[in-house]
Amino acid sequence: MKTILLIGAGRSSAHLIRYLVEHAGAENWHIRIGDLDVEGTRHRAGHAGCTEVFSLDASHAEDRRGAMAEADLIISMLPASMHVEVARDCIALKKDVITPSYVADEMWPLDKEAREAGILILNEMGVDPGIDHMSAMKLIDGIRARGGRVKSFESYTGGLVAPESDTNPWHYKVTWNPRNVVLAGSGGTARYRHAGMLKYIPYPQLFSRVTPVDVPGYGRFEGYANRDSLKYLDVYGLQGVDTLLRGTLRKDGFCSAWQALVELGLTDDTFAIPDAAVQSWRMLTASFAPITSSSRLEQDLAQAFGWSHEVLERLIWLGIFEDRPLGISSGSPAAALQRLIEEKWKLSPGDKDLLVMWHRFVAEEGGSRYELTSWLTTEGEDPTYTAMSRTVGLPIGIAARRILRGEWHMKGIVLPVIPEIYLPVLDELESFGITFRESISPLD
Repeated sequence: MKTILLIGAGRSSAHLIRYLVEHAGAENWHIRIGDLDVEGTRHRAGHAGCTEVFSLDASHAEDRRGAMAEADLIISMLPASMHVEVARDCIALKKDVITPSYVADEMWPLDKEAREAGILILNEMGVDPGIDHMSAMKLIDGIRARGGRVKSFESYTGGLVAPESDTNPWHYKVTWNPRNVVLAGSGGTARYRHAGMLKYIPYPQLFSRVTPVDVPGYGRFEGYANRDSLKYLDVYGLQGVDTLLRGTLRKDGFCSAWQALVELGLTDDTFAIPDAAVQSWRMLTASFAPITSSSRLEQDLAQAFGWSHEVLERLIWLGIFEDRPLGISSGSPAAALQRLIEEKWKLSPGDKDLLVMWHRFVAEEGGSRYELTSWLTTEGEDPTYTAMSRTVGLPIGIAARRILRGEWHMKGIVLPVIPEIYLPVLDELESFGITFRESISPLD
């Protein structure tokens, strides 16, 4: 019997747990799930005899390593900031590990040690990053196999809300870590390549510079740039490409309203609000305003920042002008905003989310240029078994089964950009309805 240890079982883990449980009997697996929220984890895990749910504070290194020592494979769904330490533990214990997170700069130096230990550290194995890499590389390798050349590549992904559950003017509800929603883009300047030029977007301008994206059946979206697209020039083998941009999708109109929150300072996570427990939202918003009177706060701010009527209406609906408590006893403006969106953008019972992924290539083959567009749309079942959970969890589960069967032999730090990984994973994802559609248009 093989033991899988799943560390962390938050909102993106439901489909992963379901997949592991469904295959446990045939594969002879024992599944141990360690998380601080034991009750919530047991709800997601059910009562299958193959599972063992236990309390684990993964920040306690000794407890974490003790649980890892008993496993044949580690799956870490912890915050990305913890994955370097988890990887070091896996090297010391000689355990393979899978994570859905971006490879941190501090992770790459561990590649040599992982190879020497004979283990696989498979990162970026979720949806974004994950399915985006796999689907893109399948198309890129196909173009190359036909003797073609990629000239331009743009890719956007968004965790959104299904049309039938879209009940607020932001056209958005939270389906993943709400802290990451609030702090999206704040970690540094976005970098990408466009028309052969390096381009930079500092955080204060990020949500004001968007790309329109039309997705068949779902309408108009807007994409903003992710933090650093340039590192994927090497990952995808596109060093000579004219354009490379990876970004995030939101429904049309979201970004201009979020830009207003950035301009106000309500996404700032660098300082604690004095007396947060007795502050109201109107007081906090007024404290950021470049005006002295708060009697006409909404109208004066709209005039000062040049907000449209639609932007102001979204901000009013969100509640940042209301005489209501912040809902936190201490913390930053970003922490207060997180608390607010957790309430206002919560999936209601019966709600479904929507995952959209969209690629656009410009390629040359046989002397002709063409545009290739590829897109994925998939909706969730309910607020637990979400599309986000499905697209994050299933690639990890599929990878776990292949690793434990001994079908993959790569070692070191690996991304899912090689055919040995992306072909079988994408094939199995199709059996779950996770499929891409394509359109091709000549440009010459």
